[in-house]
Amino acid sequence: MNFDRIKQITLGLLLSISFHANAAELKVAVAANFAQTMKEISTVFEKDTGHKLALTQGSTGKLYAQISQGAPFEVFLSADDETPEKLITEGKAIAGTRFTYAIGRLALWSPKPDLVDEGGQVLKTDKFRYVAIANARVAPYGRAAVQVMQKLGVLSSIEPRVVQGESITQTFQFVSTGNAQLGFVALSQINENGKLKSGSAWIVPENMHEQLRQDAVLLNPGKDSAAASALLSFLKSEKAKKIIASYGYQF
Repeated sequence: MNFDRIKQITLGLLLSISFHANAAELKVAVAANFAQTMKEISTVFEKDTGHKLALTQGSTGKLYAQISQGAPFEVFLSADDETPEKLITEGKAIAGTRFTYAIGRLALWSPKPDLVDEGGQVLKTDKFRYVAIANARVAPYGRAAVQVMQKLGVLSSIEPRVVQGESITQTFQFVSTGNAQLGFVALSQINENGKLKSGSAWIVPENMHEQLRQDAVLLNPGKDSAAASALLSFLKSEKAKKIIASYGYQF
């Protein structure tokens, strides 16, 4: 009998048991624009740490409301920097844990290859029936879209043709299904390794709207969670940053 081989197998089993015994399921609230990116990050994170992530996506405003009403999220990945700071001020998040995990980009996009031009001048034409944006009251990307239309001087003229999604995810669905011919979406939704997946798009210059600085914060329920601390550290790692950059985000 090969006792050395048996010892190796036994040691491996013990390490595996120890690894998974220390693993936990972490409840994470994720801004809708970052949902797909976070799914990819979670796969790598779970493989590296053994911790499982339970992701809930939505508009930043809706997630804030849920957190304020006692939802047991442990980590919050916001689409802005104001909401995490507000949660800290209100005593619902841990001071000193907030940091910027990504800077988002806004894009005007259509599935039609020749509809959207560089500069967004299509918004001054009658080539579309509806333009979709995220709800500006609860979604930072929606606020940014309104600011861009104001800068272009088209908001008042096309306002009757503006349709709102409750989040950037629903906004994207409006456009991808053809219910709106074009819309302001997150670059991460239409970008794959630096290339447009389909259709036509205008990546809006950052000076046309407030910067989409997206902050993460540790919430009170995650104060003593090793998994929560591990996730926040992982988001700062080069491994995570590589994934984040592949979706068009900056730092």
